[in-house]
Amino acid sequence: MSARVKLTLSYAGFLMLGGVVLLALVWIYLLRFLPNGGMDRPGMWPNRGLVLRTFVSAAGPMLLFLLVIGLLGGWVLADRMLAPLSRITEATRLAAKGSLSHRINLEGNQDEFRELADAFDTMLTRLEAHVAEQRRFAANASHELRTPLAISQTLLEVARNDPTQDHAELVDRLHVVNARAIDLTEALLVLSRADQGSFSREPVDLSLLAEEATETLLPLAEGRGVTLETAGEFAPALGSPTLLLQLTTNLVHNAIVHNLPAGGTVLVTTGAGQDTVELTVENTGAELSQRFVSTLTEPFRRGTERIRHDQAGVGLGLTIVRTITGVHDGTLTIFPRSAGGLRIVVTLPRG
Repeated sequence: MSARVKLTLSYAGFLMLGGVVLLALVWIYLLRFLPNGGMDRPGMWPNRGLVLRTFVSAAGPMLLFLLVIGLLGGWVLADRMLAPLSRITEATRLAAKGSLSHRINLEGNQDEFRELADAFDTMLTRLEAHVAEQRRFAANASHELRTPLAISQTLLEVARNDPTQDHAELVDRLHVVNARAIDLTEALLVLSRADQGSFSREPVDLSLLAEEATETLLPLAEGRGVTLETAGEFAPALGSPTLLLQLTTNLVHNAIVHNLPAGGTVLVTTGAGQDTVELTVENTGAELSQRFVSTLTEPFRRGTERIRHDQAGVGLGLTIVRTITGVHDGTLTIFPRSAGGLRIVVTLPRG
């Protein structure tokens, strides 16, 4: 049976049960308080037997009337009660077919159906945004992967058409292009693993991760004339040491690469509060607007407006940072510094 039929029968059943109970109480009252003797004369109690027979003969039509009213009223009330659910069901069917732009927009009081409809609309909005972001990401990833392959094909065609070309130079170029393709593939794999959130959580000290990342990237900083400094205190978190080290390394790497041409600085600090811990990475650099900074976590967005150089990365550094922060129930905040450069703060729950 449908929910509407069940509600109708339930309403009619309860109404009938109430009627039977009421008639039973009246019957008990008559048996207890109506005198047994009495004559059917003016000013005297009527004969109890006559009253009981009359009551019994009238009880049947009364119950039949209650049944009809219960069925009709229950059908109408069930239709009104289930109307919002029908709209939610239709929206679900449309979403299952791929139409995520439809919204229920249920009117009326803030009851359980309204809360369910609003929650479903919110879910559709987030899902639509997520699907759109995934499509953009897939398109960008395809473009980024196609670029090194197209360059490799061009180099090979030039070498085939010109046998006198220096093959050592060709091999060097192919090596650079292939290394970039490998870096991009590895970044996509890291992003995919982080997005799945399937990892074991362990106690992690962000200050130790900051020291490890800065030590690893110190040669890069020295080669670019960037002063790398670390400071802070014990910052216990709970998460994946591998992913959080990747997060820290990406932040420090970006801070070194996107810096002043010479004489730049990078400051990496950690701190701990009562409920949260923070990892902060600041660097010098060009002055950036808040509007531009808000786009830096988008996939394949580079801080130098997609200018490529040896250490430019593949455009997924901050995207990976944002994803890793999210799966660790943290927040990522990026501020442009008034003197130029960025201040990036990762806040995680304290472990």
